Amino acid sequence: MEHPAPRQLHHLEKIVALLALLAVLALTIGFAQAQTVSNKKPTAQASGAKKSAKQKPVAAQRHGAVRKVSAARRPAADPLDKLQAANPGQVFLHSSSAMVLDAASGETILSKNAASILPIASITKLMTAIVVLDRQLDLDARVMISEDDVDHLKGTRSRLRPGSELTRHELLLIALMASENRAASALGRSYPGGQAAFVMAMNDKARALGMTDTRFADATGLDPSNVSSARDLARLVEAAHQYPLIREYSTRESAEVMALGQSLAYRNTNGLVRHAGWEILLSKTGFINEAGRCLVMKVRVASKDLVVVLLDSWGKNSRISDANRIKRWLESSGTARRHS
Repeated sequence: MEHPAPRQLHHLEKIVALLALLAVLALTIGFAQAQTVSNKKPTAQASGAKKSAKQKPVAAQRHGAVRKVSAARRPAADPLDKLQAANPGQVFLHSSSAMVLDAASGETILSKNAASILPIASITKLMTAIVVLDRQLDLDARVMISEDDVDHLKGTRSRLRPGSELTRHELLLIALMASENRAASALGRSYPGGQAAFVMAMNDKARALGMTDTRFADATGLDPSNVSSARDLARLVEAAHQYPLIREYSTRESAEVMALGQSLAYRNTNGLVRHAGWEILLSKTGFINEAGRCLVMKVRVASKDLVVVLLDSWGKNSRISDANRIKRWLESSGTARRHS
C-alpha cells in the first residue's frame, strides 16, 4: 500500500479541519433556529393567557361596534313631529288620504283627500265580517282551509295549512285581529253560493250603506281592485261598530287557535290596542303595495268617540305615527278642532 507524501498529508489535514468547522457551524445555526422557534411557541397556558389578553380589546371593539350599529338603527325623529310642534294649530300626516269624524255629531274634524278612491287592502275584512254576520251563518260550524284559499296573487304566507279545520268564530277572530288571509278567504268560499255570491253581497251591502266610492273584488283585500275612499270607510267603520263580535275580535290583543293538532298564536296587527294610552273601540289594519299602510279605528280621544281613517301611508310605522300625532293634536286643545 502506497503512503501519501508529507505535503499531501498537510493538505488533507487542512481539508478535514475545514469540514469539521463547517459541521460545527451547521449545528450551531440549527440550534439557534430551533431556539427561536421554541421561543415563539408559548406553552398552552401562556398561549391561552395571551389569546385571552388579545381577545379583550377585540371584544371591547365588537361591543363598541354593536353600540354604534344600535345607535345608527335608532329611529330618527319624525320630521313631521317638528312641524307639528312648530304649528300646533295644524296636523301633518304621512297618509295621503285621511279623515277624522266626531261619531256623535258626524262633524268632520280632519279631512285630507278624503274623496280619493284608493285600494284598501285588508280593511276589506270589515265588510267580510259584516256579510258573514248578516247572513246569520252557523258560527260554530267548522270550515276546512283548502288549496283555493292559498294566495297565488301576492304570494303571502299563512300558517293555516290546507286541511286545517276551524270554526267560523275562529276564522272571524283571526281574520279581524291578525288579518289572516286564508281565514277570510275560507269565510267567503264557504258562503252559500261561494265566492262570487259573497263578493256580490259585499257590494250590495256597500251600496246599502251609501258607500258610492267603494268596490269589492274578494274577501281578503289582496286584490287591489278592492277600492274605497276615506269618507266611505268612515261609514264602514260606523256600520261595523254596530256588531259586538266585530268590536270584540278586532280589538283583542292576541289569541290562539288549534289547527291540525298544533296551537297557533296570533297577535293584533294594530299595536295600539296594546298601548295603555289608547282606548280603541274598533280596529282594522291593511297593507298591500298598491294600497300602502292603512288603518281605520273607532277610538275615544279627548272625551269624544271618533272615527279615524288613514290610507296610503308609506313607511312601516307611519300610520301609527299619524294616529299618535292626531291624538296629541286633539288632546292638546281638549276639544276636537276642524282642519282641512
